[in-house]
Amino acid sequence: MKTENQPVFVAFSSQKGGVGKSTFTALAASTLHYRLGYNVAVFDADFPQHSLMKMKDRDLSMVMENEFLKKAAFRQFTAIDKKAYPIFQHKAEGVLQAAHDFVDSLSAPVDYIFFDLPGTVNTPGILKALAGMHHIFTPITADRVVMESTLIFTQLMKDVIMKKGDTSIKTINLFWNQVDGRERSPLYEVYNKLINELGLSLMDCQIMNSTRFRKESEADAKTVFRSTLMPPDERLMSTCRLDQFMTEFLRITQL
Repeated sequence: MKTENQPVFVAFSSQKGGVGKSTFTALAASTLHYRLGYNVAVFDADFPQHSLMKMKDRDLSMVMENEFLKKAAFRQFTAIDKKAYPIFQHKAEGVLQAAHDFVDSLSAPVDYIFFDLPGTVNTPGILKALAGMHHIFTPITADRVVMESTLIFTQLMKDVIMKKGDTSIKTINLFWNQVDGRERSPLYEVYNKLINELGLSLMDCQIMNSTRFRKESEADAKTVFRSTLMPPDERLMSTCRLDQFMTEFLRITQL
């Protein structure tokens, strides 16, 4: 178990764009902070997109314009008696130091700090930032281009950065994302075997494909899935197995 005043540094990382890094960061952070009682902070270092900063602005506007969500947010913040988690904008270079400075400035401990990092290995500071994580989670899809770039990069992290010893990394965890439950692709078995042969860690939980991952809340929505201000709806979490993912996430990060 982690000790007090030592937050767990987590990154959803991939060398392929569009696989859901920012989305999973928001989903995990919001579940932990608003539903499970942990204190969370996020560093959005995915320059120049800064998707999470933009997401928070959209979420604020959506809650203010939607009467149902406004009441739901009020009930939630009254019940948990704590503020929304902070999101800080930064570049990959120097983001670790910024996070440590933030932790040192706190009067109350934070449990998890998430880092949304760029998806290109040649970004200044990216390797140092990744080496400073405690746990890295990498979404993968049964697509040859995604798998090749992911496996090469994950192997680099495992064999070069972790073996050099100048790192905080405890685990690197691949997990299947956008799995179509109606389709039995032989690619999954092929890649599972390859991942095992490479000695890489694959999570048990598979995230089922859902349009919710790519959808912002609608103006008249009565449920929330991807939001920085509220936790994802429990029924929607169950449908795509995000609830199972979070159980496994906690088991891995609290070993």
